[in-house]
Amino acid sequence: MDTSDNSRKRLFITTGGRLDRGEDMIKKEMIAMLLAGGQGSRLGVLTSKVAKPAVAFGGKYRIIDFPLSNCINSGVDTVGVLTQYQPLRLNTHIGIGIPWDLDKNEGGVTVLPPYEKSTNSEWYTGTANAIYQNMAYMETYNPEYVLILSGDHIYKMDYEVMLDYHKANHADVTIACMPVPIEEASRFGVMITDGNGRITEFEEKPEHPRSNLASMGIYIFSWKALKESLTALKDQPSCDFGKHILPYCRDNGKRLFAYEFNGYWKDVGTLGSYWEANMELIDIIPEFNLYEEYWRIYTKSDIIPPQYISSDARIERSIIGEGSEIYGEVTNSVVGAGVTIGEGAVVRDSIIMKGSVIGAGTVVDKAIVAEDVVIGQNAQIGVGDYAPSKYDPKVYQFDLVTIGEHSIIPDGVKVGRNTAISGETESSDYHGGLLESGDYIIKAGGVQ
Repeated sequence: MDTSDNSRKRLFITTGGRLDRGEDMIKKEMIAMLLAGGQGSRLGVLTSKVAKPAVAFGGKYRIIDFPLSNCINSGVDTVGVLTQYQPLRLNTHIGIGIPWDLDKNEGGVTVLPPYEKSTNSEWYTGTANAIYQNMAYMETYNPEYVLILSGDHIYKMDYEVMLDYHKANHADVTIACMPVPIEEASRFGVMITDGNGRITEFEEKPEHPRSNLASMGIYIFSWKALKESLTALKDQPSCDFGKHILPYCRDNGKRLFAYEFNGYWKDVGTLGSYWEANMELIDIIPEFNLYEEYWRIYTKSDIIPPQYISSDARIERSIIGEGSEIYGEVTNSVVGAGVTIGEGAVVRDSIIMKGSVIGAGTVVDKAIVAEDVVIGQNAQIGVGDYAPSKYDPKVYQFDLVTIGEHSIIPDGVKVGRNTAISGETESSDYHGGLLESGDYIIKAGGVQ
């Protein structure tokens, strides 16, 4: 057990978080509900077989590791993880919560998929509806406060500091917000506050924003206020926090406050932002530091051998995962665990996820290659100029080649920019040996 100050603080809070135990009653000061059910459709073929929170990040982690690590580092030892879309990998990754010290007899981490009730069978239809359907889970812990989190953001945040702010303001709801450039504010829910941080109005993605305080989708509710608003809106179709719960709380005289956060926070919801966030890790002085002792990011680590770098290999400004074998050249890239990069291969400005193989003599330029992909020899991935996507222009609007997991790309083919590939492809799928920029190949078993 780590005996650092942080660990001692954590243990203190963790045991202190349970205020009392009656015969059948556990009482926790604050529990967390982590929304991890989303498909993440804007990540295209990366999420065709896996939920967005389970997507790899930074060569070692999965996106959900960040809010889970924030919880345990903040002394929150009871976390309900709400899953829905393609939950298998997420469930396997979380297990009983050992990597995050969340394997507890009371509390710990609990995976909460939708389930059949006596009256009907119902999927989660909105963020607040998912929380409402798990009312019984929350009541088990009789909390004073409930922390609502999203499972698809990259950041470090001490929720205990936010809770102190919530208490100091006698708030019913506290919304974590961060200042964004005013020209970008229209992409977010925007908070308008008085001089004391109290929210007087909010606008959902306004055309002409009156404030640059954007909601981060992180909320602390006093349990009474949450219970009341969820119950009142239980019949609201696709009930959502931003669209329904917060307006209800405001209209019913609840005290809503904005908690301003000024650290690093990234919504990796698009292929462009996902690629950027990975690339920022390899800056000479990264804005987001994965190596801080006092705020560690924990993950489930497989037992794999050390990496091997051959005498002919050349690596520059890159992250290389454990168990990888590098025989070629890697520049400005994030390479996951157990990846093989063959002799004479060149990987630039790319993300190569766990278990993928890049054949000898192949050039990969500005691509996101998902897990367990095999790219043959002497292929060229990322050639020519950008062209608009013929497949899904909303998703594929970047210079990137995106290859879904378990895909196979044959020897000697060329792949243009802003393309998508999913499935086991053959030479005949590439007209004249080329997949043109903006084009796609989605084979059976891929995303339709």
